[in-house]
Amino acid sequence: MTLSTSLSDLAVDDSIQLEQQGSILTLWLNRADSRNAMSLKMVKAIQQVFAQIADDISIRAVILRGKGGHFCAGGDIKDMSALRAEATNVENLQPYVDFNRCFGAMIEQVDQAPQTVVAILEGAVLGGGFGLACVSDIAISRDNAQFGLPETGLGVLPAQIAPFVVKRIGLTQARRLALLGLRFNGETALKLGVVHEVVRDETELEQLLRDTIQQIKRAAPLASRNTKALLHRTLTEPLDTLLDDAAHQFAQAVASIEGQEGTMAFIQKRLPNWAE
Repeated sequence: MTLSTSLSDLAVDDSIQLEQQGSILTLWLNRADSRNAMSLKMVKAIQQVFAQIADDISIRAVILRGKGGHFCAGGDIKDMSALRAEATNVENLQPYVDFNRCFGAMIEQVDQAPQTVVAILEGAVLGGGFGLACVSDIAISRDNAQFGLPETGLGVLPAQIAPFVVKRIGLTQARRLALLGLRFNGETALKLGVVHEVVRDETELEQLLRDTIQQIKRAAPLASRNTKALLHRTLTEPLDTLLDDAAHQFAQAVASIEGQEGTMAFIQKRLPNWAE
């Protein structure tokens, strides 16, 4: 699993690990001793990776996973404690603001990534880890994973992840989970719409991940990127102008090299050339 030259420069940060296999990039959260709690260092490392690959059409999907049997236990409390030295009084809260907002910027970056983002959810999926799961395109969970929004029990707010949780599961369920700080397993996460698939052991998990990657590879790279962008726009743009623009995008896609290859492959009953 060799990384491209540009990605190898980013892999030196030990809070994450990168593995690349062809068009599939796996980003491991690598702080197993803290159940992969997100430090500011980790947040910035994730941002660097997604910024680096944003225009890289050769990277078709990003798999988000956590080392040590956990996905992510949320934000690193130690980082917040360290900020107290900078935030010396109630009138100097900017260090806390900057810390929290940086996390939100990272979540938004993952949400808007043109690649298909797959989250593999095991162990702790709490707080910020829950937010990260909510911006994945495909979420696969172990049945015994533990989800939750524990922030209010710590005297803080799920400030940056709240909008993404609401978009994922709706306001009614988000209110209940956030205000009660409930913990729940993968089966309940499936019922709520947080995740798409639940598996019961490691073998089943790895097989489903392989199957998912194969399905991702069946989708044309540019068509996949443009479809994801179009789906995001449905939440913010007027319907008539959106459909007008979508029609132009459809026409361009049909006339493109990808569109011609996809049509020909269908007629000839073969896989298109982008399906590795």
